[in-house]
Amino acid sequence: MAGATESEPLLHVVLYQPDIPQNAGNIGRSCVAVGAKLWFVRPLGFRLDDRYLRRAGMDYWEQVDWEAVDDWDALLERLPTANRWFFTKTATRPYTSVEYQRGDVMVFGSEAQGLPAELLAREPDRALRIPVRPSVRRLNLSNAVAVAAYEALRQHQGDHIE
Repeated sequence: MAGATESEPLLHVVLYQPDIPQNAGNIGRSCVAVGAKLWFVRPLGFRLDDRYLRRAGMDYWEQVDWEAVDDWDALLERLPTANRWFFTKTATRPYTSVEYQRGDVMVFGSEAQGLPAELLAREPDRALRIPVRPSVRRLNLSNAVAVAAYEALRQHQGDHIE
């Protein structure tokens, strides 16, 4: 874990079995920008010491508050009472229809597979979507995280970033 903070993060961003280290590095940089903790749920498609991960995170990677867990159950043990939101293209509820709270957990699936159906079935009322035109299958993972995280930041503190 690097760059751990002593205060509760504004958000927890969970990458469920991500594939691409460059996306994870970019997401780490976004987490630093908004005050979020980044979680990795294994298995990962890359090593956490991957040079592409660190290169995409640039010189911000040392400031990223991150943690890796072995599976979904391990994450639930670490964040047992958290308010979870699952981002998926299959949801009907828009991501802007929610009132995000400090400490909320935003869960994103892998670039290739998204979130598994069995995970979404556990809390179907917590599934959110970011709208895209029909000609686009989905947003890049790092873009989706940034869109969602900045909406939560906007709701929480407007234009003021501490």
